[in-house]
Amino acid sequence: MHVPLTVADYLDRAVTVYPDRTAVVDEPGVPGSLGTISYGELGARARGMAVALDEMGVGAGERVAIVSPNAARFLVAFFGVSASGRILVPINYRLGAEEIRYIVGHSGATVLLVDPDSDAALASVAAKHRILLDGVADRELFAPAADGVGPAAWDADEEATASINYTSGTTARPKGVQLTHRNCWLNAAVFGWHVAVTDRDVFMHTLPMFHCNGWGMPYAVTGMGIPQVVVRKIDGEEILRRVDAHGVTLLCGAPAVVAAILDAASARRDRGQDVPGRDTVRIVVAGAPPPSKTIAQVESELGWEFIQIYGLTETAPLLTVNRARAEWDGLDPDERARLLSRAGVPALGVQIGVAGDGEVLARSNHVFSGYWQQPAESAEVLVDGWFHTGDEGRVEGEGYLIISDRKKDVIISGGENVSSVEVEDCLYQHPAVSEVAVIGVPSERWGETVKALVVLRPGADTPGEAELIQFCRDRLAHYKCPTSVEFPSSLPRTATGKLQKFKLRDPHWQGFEKRVN
Repeated sequence: MHVPLTVADYLDRAVTVYPDRTAVVDEPGVPGSLGTISYGELGARARGMAVALDEMGVGAGERVAIVSPNAARFLVAFFGVSASGRILVPINYRLGAEEIRYIVGHSGATVLLVDPDSDAALASVAAKHRILLDGVADRELFAPAADGVGPAAWDADEEATASINYTSGTTARPKGVQLTHRNCWLNAAVFGWHVAVTDRDVFMHTLPMFHCNGWGMPYAVTGMGIPQVVVRKIDGEEILRRVDAHGVTLLCGAPAVVAAILDAASARRDRGQDVPGRDTVRIVVAGAPPPSKTIAQVESELGWEFIQIYGLTETAPLLTVNRARAEWDGLDPDERARLLSRAGVPALGVQIGVAGDGEVLARSNHVFSGYWQQPAESAEVLVDGWFHTGDEGRVEGEGYLIISDRKKDVIISGGENVSSVEVEDCLYQHPAVSEVAVIGVPSERWGETVKALVVLRPGADTPGEAELIQFCRDRLAHYKCPTSVEFPSSLPRTATGKLQKFKLRDPHWQGFEKRVN
């Protein structure tokens, strides 16, 4: 027997098994907030959305774009759009109007859903149906369907595209990553298994829902009937408050989210307040290799379990998981943190390889079907049954993947490869360092040499360039150490928080034909 895997399975189970359980606690006090709704109501609203799209003439395979921070309406759209055969296009609401206009046009979206906070800035971005998510203009779109009322039947196909998720475009136009129902279904199931999701959890949406479909957690936790707390804006203290108020046990985020939580926890301790969640919360981190010092702080200062995953939008995203093994329980905290700083071991059903040039390769049911309307770009990364990640790394004992760098960010100094990630991790150990980026700059003697750009912590004793260089030389092979340090007030990042190292390198490579020397 073959039953197609579609994202509808996750909501269908929740509605059947947990109809009266709280599904979503929406962000309070904002236009369009749904308040607290049950899984029965979430299912009715998703069906109602699909019925409304039928009435608008939006058929299966058509694209519905949404520009919104985290919201219950966004969660409804995951199922109201994709589960009825349409294709969801989640767009980063932090992007500018021109880039959003490009994505809407490139995807061919006939419906554009816009959060009120973005309405004015996106006034010039149009679609056949443009609907404001304010609780008024979108009332019919999100109204619950009556019992027994459902959308037109869709001939379910697990190979059909469920969503098109656009990459952040650090160096070129964003590309539309087509994730199939099979990609999303298996990613969510495997992810939920590896981080031990159960119906006793409470999940908090600190990860943007637009970012690779919230990594698939909206599907995974819905399938287990888990209450979901929506956080619209990242604020460390507010996150801790909601962990306490709602009994949150699971959340996901980038290293910047972890930093905000640690800062808020430190301020709480200074005020003599407790930090909630000790021994009950686990946090899943991805997006960049976090410093081992940060990992140690999460586990010692917060008492939360730290889990790292690695993947890309093109892989839905789960490729590897690093969750502390029982064998590590007696280790020194710093050694445990070092082991957790690795990208992890392949998730169930994932194969990891390393090409001759050091590029990390992957095979998995999570790997996307190709870039939307870009066959040439798809062929560049999908080669001979392997996905080329663009990351450089190696595999060590027991299958642990270590990401050393993006291929384009490796520094070759005097013929030796220097991982900017390794140098950055070293500098993060210095108490005055808040953020750091390491790049290669031209050197007549070495071809390239290592340069560090360091953002200092407010109020910290200011180290000089020589102090930070010596700090590295005490801990790393000398050829890996910075030969110069600058102290900018901030570092350039994309709207999803990715560091734009090309902007840091550009001034140093003017007049050079290539960005290597």
